[in-house]
Amino acid sequence: MKKKYFGTDGIRGKVGKSPITPDFMLKLGWATGRVFAEEGHGFVLVGKDTRISGYMFESALEAGLSAAGVDTRLLGPMPTPGVAYLTRTLRAKAGIVISASHNPYYDNGIKFFSVNGAKLPDELEHKIEHYLDLPMTTVASSELGKAKRLVDAAGRYIEFCKSTVLASLDFKGLRIVVDCANGATYHIAPHVFSEVGAEVVTIGAEPDGLNINEECGATKPEFLAEKVIEYRADLGIALDGDGDRLIMVDHKGEIVDGDELIYIIAKSKLEAGELKDTVVGTLMSNLGMEHGLNALGLNLIRANVGDRYVMEMLNKHKVILGGEGSGHIICLDKTTTGDGIVAALQVLAEVQSSGKSLHELKSGMTKYPQILKNVKVNKKVNIDEVETVQKAVKAVEKQMAGKGRVLLRASGTEPLIRVMVEGENHDDVIKHVNHLVDVVKKSI
Repeated sequence: MKKKYFGTDGIRGKVGKSPITPDFMLKLGWATGRVFAEEGHGFVLVGKDTRISGYMFESALEAGLSAAGVDTRLLGPMPTPGVAYLTRTLRAKAGIVISASHNPYYDNGIKFFSVNGAKLPDELEHKIEHYLDLPMTTVASSELGKAKRLVDAAGRYIEFCKSTVLASLDFKGLRIVVDCANGATYHIAPHVFSEVGAEVVTIGAEPDGLNINEECGATKPEFLAEKVIEYRADLGIALDGDGDRLIMVDHKGEIVDGDELIYIIAKSKLEAGELKDTVVGTLMSNLGMEHGLNALGLNLIRANVGDRYVMEMLNKHKVILGGEGSGHIICLDKTTTGDGIVAALQVLAEVQSSGKSLHELKSGMTKYPQILKNVKVNKKVNIDEVETVQKAVKAVEKQMAGKGRVLLRASGTEPLIRVMVEGENHDDVIKHVNHLVDVVKKSI
């Protein structure tokens, strides 16, 4: 059954525009509370990133949960994977994250985690939507939920992150620049990397509610690249606003994306005997990564785009490593969801233990030229049913003669059609992607 409010990654949109409004968040808190109250007594964790609207929505959710008779533990600014970890280890009924991830400050959204630290199953999202369509009620005053602030949340998560690499591994002598995207990791990531021994230069760690993801972080790694060169660092780490994405920069200032990082982690785990024969990517994963993994004797399974679908494929095939070129990297042997800090630590561990630079480690795979362009749309459209677009796609694929890929898809979180072309020749890729973008614009 189609969902009314939930998308591929929770509920997201522009602040002040339905459903990202205070009254909806109040009702959402109540509906969530009703669903989890059915499963017995317990509390719900609520964390957020640093965007200014988080204060407003935190209060609304807390009130709604209280009206449903459910206790709340407020975490304050906390990375999305940190909320997942704390939900699991504190045995909370659920975890709620107020965040629009890599989006600008004027967007916001809600993500949920179940008691085991994973995304909510469809059946629970359907239950929440059922209550959202009912009149809101309030339990008796004696049964109202209470709210407390969990003051040691950041420290708990910092210790967990550090535990995902061997305590015997010495990171001294490694100078790194860490870009926190003025987001939820600003008070956590610098401590993690410095406490494992690295020399840390911190940037993007002065959130003001409006500058989250603004010309910094995993979506704008060029800023980090400049700083890596300026500080003569060994490498750079760029996280996004809620800390579930990772992009890195090598000592030459070259950007190392999620596909290359997955390759590095896969090779490391394979050599350590921790990885069997398969890695999960997506329809967008670069052909170069697939060929690099194949050369190691590993298979690549492609999931639909979105960490939710990567996770489904990981669980289905009992695989421990997967992710996306955008930087969502899931190490299921370490945690239950995509985690930028944890993934970065795995890469740092390989840099330090191998004695090779990040630049050398990424050279094991050669990326195909891949260009992705976004076309803004005013309405939802099934691109597969637009005849003129599909004819153009087939024509381009015929010209590429099996030496490249074309992918068109609607974004699950934004009003965009994503047009991706990948092939051996960069100039041909540019020509093909521009042609397809023009066809999409004229057809929709």
